[in-house]
Amino acid sequence: MKMIYFETMEGTTINIVNTIGDLFGVEAEDGQKVYELVRKAFENDHKVILSFVNIEMLTTAFLNTAIGQLYKDYSESYIKEHLQVTDMSDSGKVALKRVVDTAKLFYSDPDALERSINDLLD
Repeated sequence: MKMIYFETMEGTTINIVNTIGDLFGVEAEDGQKVYELVRKAFENDHKVILSFVNIEMLTTAFLNTAIGQLYKDYSESYIKEHLQVTDMSDSGKVALKRVVDTAKLFYSDPDALERSINDLLD
């Protein structure tokens, strides 16, 4: 049995490769698996370390689902205090920053994005 995550006194470590069973974090469905584990840990007020060791590719679809949607349920300060990301490639860090910036904007005013899209389409 693979160790998907383990808990210590410091918090919960979630190994992305073992959680999704792949070296490629590309599918939103796989991101949802990660999100559910993080939410479970957050519900118990645990700190979470997401380990991206051996992940070869990440997409914003995966990151939006795994991490971005946390901003609808938790404050930015809570996430900063309780979530740590390790072993992520430089390109993954760039994608994650874009996802987090967009999620913070979106979840602070979800209707604003819809209004912007409608303005562009009109």
